[in-house]
Amino acid sequence: MNILVTLIPLFPLLGFLILGLGFRTIPRKIASILGPAMVGIPFILSVIVLINIDNFASVISTEVGTSLTQQLNNSTTQQLFEWISFGTFSLPFSFLVDPLSCLMLLIITGVGFIIHVYSVGYMAHDAGFNRFFAYMNLFVFFMLLLVLGASYPVMFIGWEGVGLCSYLLIGFWFKNHEFNAAANKAFIMNRIGDLGFLLGMFLIYTTFNSLNFTDVFSKAGMMTPGSGVMIAITLLLFVGAVGKSAQIPLYTWLPDAMAGPTPVSALIHAATMVTAGVYMIARSNILYALAPFTMSVITVISLSTALLAAIIALWQTDIKKILAYSTISQLGYMFLALSMGAFSGAMFHLTTHAFFKALLFLAAGSVIHALNGEQDIRNMGGLRKKIPLTWQVFLVGTIAISGIPPFSGFFSKDAILMNVFSYSIPVWLIALLGSLLTALYMFRLLFLTFAGTYKGTDEQAGRIHESPRIMTWPLVILAFLSAAAGVLNLPEIFDGNMWLSHFLNPVFNTAYKLMEGPLYIMEPRMEWLLMAITVVYVIIVVGIAYSRFVQKRRRGGVQSEVRKSWMGNFLERKLYVDELYDFILVKPLFQLSKFFDRFVETKLIDNLVNGTGRVTLKIGNTIRFIQTGHVGFYLFIMVISIIAILVFNVLI
Repeated sequence: MNILVTLIPLFPLLGFLILGLGFRTIPRKIASILGPAMVGIPFILSVIVLINIDNFASVISTEVGTSLTQQLNNSTTQQLFEWISFGTFSLPFSFLVDPLSCLMLLIITGVGFIIHVYSVGYMAHDAGFNRFFAYMNLFVFFMLLLVLGASYPVMFIGWEGVGLCSYLLIGFWFKNHEFNAAANKAFIMNRIGDLGFLLGMFLIYTTFNSLNFTDVFSKAGMMTPGSGVMIAITLLLFVGAVGKSAQIPLYTWLPDAMAGPTPVSALIHAATMVTAGVYMIARSNILYALAPFTMSVITVISLSTALLAAIIALWQTDIKKILAYSTISQLGYMFLALSMGAFSGAMFHLTTHAFFKALLFLAAGSVIHALNGEQDIRNMGGLRKKIPLTWQVFLVGTIAISGIPPFSGFFSKDAILMNVFSYSIPVWLIALLGSLLTALYMFRLLFLTFAGTYKGTDEQAGRIHESPRIMTWPLVILAFLSAAAGVLNLPEIFDGNMWLSHFLNPVFNTAYKLMEGPLYIMEPRMEWLLMAITVVYVIIVVGIAYSRFVQKRRRGGVQSEVRKSWMGNFLERKLYVDELYDFILVKPLFQLSKFFDRFVETKLIDNLVNGTGRVTLKIGNTIRFIQTGHVGFYLFIMVISIIAILVFNVLI
């Protein structure tokens, strides 16, 4: 199995090298096969790895008394080469395959492959077709490196790599200045989080004298919960996660990242970049289990992010930005689950979210494709009959993300809400409110896009068409996964076996013990009651959305989208957070840079450097007159110098 693990990231790297070096010469037909194939083959290899690792996980998860050392030793580690070695420090470049990384491999390669296939149709007429697939392959390579790394530095290489690829892909249409600005914003804001990650790694090394997961987690398991150093480590790592997974206050780059092609948005939101922070904390579960204060901080930030992003999404009009804020909100739920020790629940929601968010973004891309680039939902409407397949799959994705049974989002979000309820009823109420807002803004998006009448001209309406099969078949596959993925972790009250939780138990068992076991044990009656409350309120919210955005519009009541109160304008401008950052950080830094340019650099440094040159030239121009070419003058100078030296020696 070791050779398979090595080959999984090798294929997308090979695809990048071939397409990157030959992007001007390789025919599009070859690129359209090569690009997706370099991700599809690793998916097949990941399935084979799953079959092997599942057998191990099934055995270990039944052994409640299995120690951390046994769990780590039974995972598969593949050392490629000795990477860093000095003094007593040695760090190999190694891959770690266990149930957690195996799950991520399947998501990255599976969903990534579907997005690559869709991209063949979506980018068919783009001049940068080959370059696009080269970047996409590189993106997948770095994400695979991130989840396979057996140490924090190897993970960090993938972490930085996906940041680089996001910059390249968000600014893919680099001739547009706004798109370049969005790419710069994503790159710079992620560097803030990455600094926290780096400092966290330095502190891990000084504390444990190692950066390998095996060594760090083994030594951490013997530490006292709540120690200051553990809180510092976990908070610094969480800063990195906040940047990469777009949580408050480093979330504003993600909506702007919609500047890139729609398949890029799907890849970033569903299978790669923004899930990296969730994965990193899940991988470091033992460290976080020992830092209850950090867990409380994560609870506050994640809950605030989930609610704030959902509220902002209600007032957005760009179809992709609504989905972007939706991602921020759903990531908040994943971090909320992590903060309560529900690591399996977080990964379950990450999995289902990968399916329905990829579906929603690609379906949005189908809408944009049908409308020749239009993204404002106020200019849409009535598309249900014009692009029926896109309407059907978008409906599936909307139902799934809204948490309506029996679709996948219901089971994964319900698992989180159950854990939250056992932790704190007030927190559960806020989380439930966020869930209801999700249903409201998603059905608002659905109804304004597909219901009613088309807002464009008759000429524009005549050009609306369904996407080609190369784009619609991926949508159908993702729709099926969005509907059926709940069976991966079906609760016992539905006669399920909680397969995903049992599969991941070998990774999280020690953390569960440190936190005194799984978070919640709930009676079936209470579980049924909480599910019923959630579903009933979601259905009521859907009815409200239908009444407001369908029935009122039929009666001409469209003022809700035209007339804006001060609060509506405030939310439409995203609470002016970007403007606040611009006022507090960007403008002062620009003024500081102007000061350094005009005074420090121009008047101080330039004058110092140029002045030194001028003085040197002046001295040289003066001394050169000594060179007369007369031997008698030189003898005179020599005698005078000898006398001066003798006098100096006598005086000294």
